[in-house]
Amino acid sequence: MTMTKHAVRVARMFDGERLVDGGALVLLDGGRIADVRRDRAAVPEGWPVRDEPNGTLLPGLVDAHVHLCADAGPDALGRLAEQREAGLDAVVEASLRKHLAAGVTTVRDLGDRRGAVLRWRDRRVRDDLPTVVGSGAPLTSVGGHCWSLGGEASGVDGVREAVRLRAAAGADLVKVMASGGVFTPGTDTTRPQFTDEELTAALAQAHDLDLPVTAHALSAVEQALRVGVDGIEHCTCVTVTGARVPAELADRLAASGVAVCATLGTDPAVVTPPEVVEMAARAGLSEAALREGVATLHRAGVRLVAGSDAGLGPAKPHGILPETLVEYVACGIPATVALAAATSVGAEVCGLGRRKGRVRPGFEADLLIVDGDPTSDITVLRRPLAVYRAGVPVR
Repeated sequence: MTMTKHAVRVARMFDGERLVDGGALVLLDGGRIADVRRDRAAVPEGWPVRDEPNGTLLPGLVDAHVHLCADAGPDALGRLAEQREAGLDAVVEASLRKHLAAGVTTVRDLGDRRGAVLRWRDRRVRDDLPTVVGSGAPLTSVGGHCWSLGGEASGVDGVREAVRLRAAAGADLVKVMASGGVFTPGTDTTRPQFTDEELTAALAQAHDLDLPVTAHALSAVEQALRVGVDGIEHCTCVTVTGARVPAELADRLAASGVAVCATLGTDPAVVTPPEVVEMAARAGLSEAALREGVATLHRAGVRLVAGSDAGLGPAKPHGILPETLVEYVACGIPATVALAAATSVGAEVCGLGRRKGRVRPGFEADLLIVDGDPTSDITVLRRPLAVYRAGVPVR
């Protein structure tokens, strides 16, 4: 990428934590933020400026739960077992371009096929796509949720070895399928897939290797909290009688500081096929139950991060994160909290909190400009005016 000094002037700025109103001038140099000036500060001589008189500048968004290998078609994860890796590279890059167009400049991939995303990242020659944090294939039980992605393991020694293999492959974290999943026939969404001893062994091995662990947990939330995982995906608390997050459990999740990614966000234009609705209903999952669960987590003060599960199917295309934030606000979460979940908090959870997720001097110039104020109308995120990756406008 060619880097040049230039400036961006906007009506307001969300800096990763709060809204700064009354005007802002942000100076970009060499792919980083050189300075942030308030009000109607003068542009330094020789610096071209982009002026958006009704724009809001935000850090580039972080989608903390994606599946880049999955093409968002029907049974996207299931079909991965049959695809060649050369074909997967094209899917990964197309997925990333869709995220970037939506203002997402960093993604956390939580389940590829046999480390395909990690190998793609090793071969990467382009810097104009989002930053990728990856787990490799999710660690699952034999025949467990997403077993076809190549992450089956069993027993204390087996899960330890699986974690070591991920570290050797360059994974940034370990994803564990702590419970069954809706889209893997034969798995049980209401029961844990691993014993406490196995999950504890995986966690200990990962932490010995300085890798955090996040757990897919529709039903195994109590177990995940008990053993001390670093993150919980979905956190729906599914039981045989339905999905409900008890207030007492939400309080304990908040006290633990664990990061919870609720994976809301669907394309409102896509009608979910009846068979998918039926599968979800059998697991006690409905839109109302999911939103009420997120509302309970927020009221308790749980550390929420924004992730969409993009790529999973037609209702979850890549680039859908703005809808995740629209749904967070519909759950009663203040817009500033939702935006922080997708910027500063998301960057911290991805291990990038010292260089991404904030509009601050010295941070990487991954930025998003929208027309209007997202703290008063979160839907303006659906219509980006500009996206910057490392200081270069990419749309």
